[in-house]
Amino acid sequence: LIAYADGDARRLLNTLETLSVAAGREKLAEVTDVWVLKVLGERMRRYDKGGEQFYDTISALHKSVRGSDPDAALYWFVRMLDGGADPRYLARRLIRMATEDIGLADPRALRLALDAAEVYERLGSPEGELALAECVVYLAVAPKSNAVYKAFNQAKAFVKKDGSRPVPLRLRNAPTQLMKSLDYGKGYRYAHDEEGGFAAGERYLPDGMPDTPFYRPVPRGLEIR
Repeated sequence: LIAYADGDARRLLNTLETLSVAAGREKLAEVTDVWVLKVLGERMRRYDKGGEQFYDTISALHKSVRGSDPDAALYWFVRMLDGGADPRYLARRLIRMATEDIGLADPRALRLALDAAEVYERLGSPEGELALAECVVYLAVAPKSNAVYKAFNQAKAFVKKDGSRPVPLRLRNAPTQLMKSLDYGKGYRYAHDEEGGFAAGERYLPDGMPDTPFYRPVPRGLEIR
């Protein structure tokens, strides 16, 4: 039972309650492993957290969401639960899917994933699992974009290779007179005072650094706007 609960005290209590009700209904004199497995529908863990089947199944769930197939995503999600996966792990994975695969095509996806994780924390199993299921479906049918994911990784790779370039004087903070006398912040154009709130022609990258288009938005969902 402890292994089945996987560290979730609420799940353990719910399981004990289920067994207690079943034992009373059947007027059971002795509780055996065979009976427990029967009552729980043989839902005890069929793979461990580090097993190949675990990672194959979570991979199938992630790819189903990425491929916009809500039915397949729900199937693999339930398979994970049925196999004894910790719903908290699944909640964290859904948050990852929202950031990696939906991104700015639908920024609401991340908020929904965070809310679903919070609902599960409050309700536990089995009630809280429905919130996670709703999130699975939402992520699967949401427009997809990995533009920020790719841009972030490209920027990290560039900085690692390029090193640290100095911040241009016009972009530096100048909280003291000494810094102002050294031309910190001099020539900076305040975008809000420009036409359309955009300082046309202003450059924000380090001097001498080539223009590097890390972020390339996709023409889907809200990102195209």
